[in-house]
Amino acid sequence: MLEVLSNGFNKAKDRFAGRVELTEANIDDALKDIRLSLLEADVNFSVVKDFIHDVKEKALGVIVDTRVSHKSQKLKTTPGEHFINICHQELVTLMGPVDVDISFASKPPSTIMLIGLQGCGKTTTAGKIAGFLSKKNKTPLLVAADTYRPAAVEQLQVIGNSLSIPVFSEKEMSPPAICSKAIEHARSTGHDVVILDTAGRLAIDDSLMNELETIAANTRPDNIFLVCDAMIGQDAVKTAVEFDRRLDLSGFILTKLDGDARGGAALSIKKITGKPIKFLCTGESFDRIEEFRPDGLASRILGFGDVVGLMQDFEQVIDEKKAEKDAARMLKGQFTLLDFLEQIQSIKKMGPLQDIVEKIPFFSQMAGNVAVDERELVKIESLINSMTHKERVNPDVIKESRKKRIASGSGRTPREVSEVLKKFNTMRKMMKNMGKSGLLSKISGGLSNIPGLGGGADPGDIMGNNLPAASRKFPKPLSTSEKRKIKSKRKKAKKARKNSRKK
Repeated sequence: MLEVLSNGFNKAKDRFAGRVELTEANIDDALKDIRLSLLEADVNFSVVKDFIHDVKEKALGVIVDTRVSHKSQKLKTTPGEHFINICHQELVTLMGPVDVDISFASKPPSTIMLIGLQGCGKTTTAGKIAGFLSKKNKTPLLVAADTYRPAAVEQLQVIGNSLSIPVFSEKEMSPPAICSKAIEHARSTGHDVVILDTAGRLAIDDSLMNELETIAANTRPDNIFLVCDAMIGQDAVKTAVEFDRRLDLSGFILTKLDGDARGGAALSIKKITGKPIKFLCTGESFDRIEEFRPDGLASRILGFGDVVGLMQDFEQVIDEKKAEKDAARMLKGQFTLLDFLEQIQSIKKMGPLQDIVEKIPFFSQMAGNVAVDERELVKIESLINSMTHKERVNPDVIKESRKKRIASGSGRTPREVSEVLKKFNTMRKMMKNMGKSGLLSKISGGLSNIPGLGGGADPGDIMGNNLPAASRKFPKPLSTSEKRKIKSKRKKAKKARKNSRKK
């Protein structure tokens, strides 16, 4: 996700390795990398021009105090870190401020009208919005107003059934008439939100726009959201401008951002139209929708992860009380393969593994652009499922004969069984040591002092947004020699694994 943008900013960071001051020359070199990555990511040219100008203006002529105090702590920073922090601020400004509010009518039902070109993901997004609102104690009604695309009505009905949300549809009626009747139906049946899934076209044309204008005039929607496919780049911005001119949009929903290495639409659309991005949609499952937070996306672009987003993902899949009991038991060393399996299943519920690890701070810097293998979780799960209950509860009983049986039952090898057991034992030992040393209390106490993770601080403070400009601390980039050492170490390990397989 957003790989092109991230690579450009990483190159810019590397430019400042070993530098002791910000000069016009090294700033220009870094900005050249950023400019190229922004243009390659399909960011609008005028947006790129303004962004580069603003960053350069703030970076030049600033005296950076490399040793500062904050809350009785001595902090260090470098000119390069200061420059990257300016980039973070400007990215947040470019995509913000945060505005994820949905307007609800004082007298239900409220109406959300989804519009967009064909293939942008409107119907799937309608289901995601309905599911999102259901969790907020709303009672949504989906409306199949796309009578042109083959099987569009059936698709929405399948989505509605999977989410247990009713779908309103009518045959041999025009889309404006269907939408008007749906609102009357919602009022009589007690549904407080109506989501209109309207028809799209391969391109903007007058017949499409006239129909949408008629629907808007008849239903007077409280929200008009344009669903934009992030993968179409600058065309998404052109589409947004025209739709906004004709219908006065409330905001945008960006889809398929996980499948786009560029992500130019995310950086351009707010600046050009002045209308906010409301939601980001990634993946096909109906829970893969998140409220848009500019600071979170800016942090991920710069390689700093997204702790707040990661915590929100965790909250969606865990039972807090059960998690506390399990943690207390595990820290006493009572950690079984059943617990291990449960952790894996929780991780899988959070979405694609690559998306999760990208939200871990500095993961990309530690691992480079290494793709995370989703199959590793599948392998571990299949091996544990092939074990008996006794083996899962007490893995120490698993000897060579049992390993062969488990491997045969899961389509794996005895060696793979041994590798999984080794990982499990390492984790169990680590948890037991944490419990003995009282490390849990130290961690929880430490977390409460970290901005954004406790003490009621603003989540945005994770990036140091509330610190003095020069004191915001970012990690020092790896030097070229350090990167070479890590790469060489990985190659040797890979070669050793290949040789052991041959034996």
